[in-house]
Amino acid sequence: HAVDSKVGEVLLYYCYCEVKDPEKLCAWQKALCQHLHLTGKVRVASEGINGTVGGSKVATNLYIEVMLSQPLFKDILCQADFKSSAGGAHCFPDLRVGVFKEIVPMGIDPKILSYKETGIHLSPQDFHREVEQYLSQASQGQSDTILLDCRNFYESKIGHFQGCLAPDIRKFSYFPSYVDENLELFKDKRVLMYCTGGIRCERGSAYLRSKAVCREVYQLKGGIHKYLEEFPDGFYRGKLFVFDDRYAICSNEDIISACRYCGTLWDQYKLCSSQHCRQLVLTCPSCRNKGLTACCPVCQEKELKVTSRASGQTLKEECECTRRRARVPIEHVSQRMLDTGKD
Repeated sequence: HAVDSKVGEVLLYYCYCEVKDPEKLCAWQKALCQHLHLTGKVRVASEGINGTVGGSKVATNLYIEVMLSQPLFKDILCQADFKSSAGGAHCFPDLRVGVFKEIVPMGIDPKILSYKETGIHLSPQDFHREVEQYLSQASQGQSDTILLDCRNFYESKIGHFQGCLAPDIRKFSYFPSYVDENLELFKDKRVLMYCTGGIRCERGSAYLRSKAVCREVYQLKGGIHKYLEEFPDGFYRGKLFVFDDRYAICSNEDIISACRYCGTLWDQYKLCSSQHCRQLVLTCPSCRNKGLTACCPVCQEKELKVTSRASGQTLKEECECTRRRARVPIEHVSQRMLDTGKD
């Protein structure tokens, strides 16, 4: 059955538009995905739709066709808005379609901060040129630009643009506070922002612009996904983190991160082995074989305790990694910016 064949792809897309009846769109979307045997996650809200779905090539092509002909998205969504990568329905445990307040969880009411106030969208080619210029100026210590990664720390850890500023934050909903706490940093700067597929930049750039401190705010259209299609060996080094069972996709053989335990180059995430911890950990095969499979010593010990304990009890996730990390890091600018060229 062609719709069920194992070789397929994963699609990533979003569309900001006015949705009068999110519940109805949600039901339609769910039925469509089930009909095409697609798995994945789709968020629907009054401000639009955001999805990542996996299935056979036949199914994903049909899905795009149907989405493009849906009257709600007809003049807004286009073929190029779908980013695809090798995968399939097996990349997700199930299908989840739901109605939410925001299509990307930033934690700020869309009525207060509209996606319509975004930064200036740059094509991958224009973004590439901007980064090139930024890196050459930064190496001479005279850049008025900040290359800002608006993803989470575990995403930027395994792959990022050279010379970027990557906030040490765990969730996108901490991004607004990060901007607030580090406003000085952005003063009179040109900011080049990027994220996985472009959606976080839509709200992130709108938030940054609302603070009225930057000279200009630009964002990479289509995100790292589209950039890597054009420049697999460009200024983005390492893997691209994705929110499904693959964890990462690669465009080149670069490995920029290390095993948490022995420091050997390693960039394949696994979930922390401690039962209730949702942290990801970089631990290489030889360390895994030694039983080093948790994200930190607290979890490693907790795991030993849990196995010997009655299974009815659950432990609240509270590990070193989450406890020690400042929720919103304050950047100490001067040094950070001087190091940019050396990445």
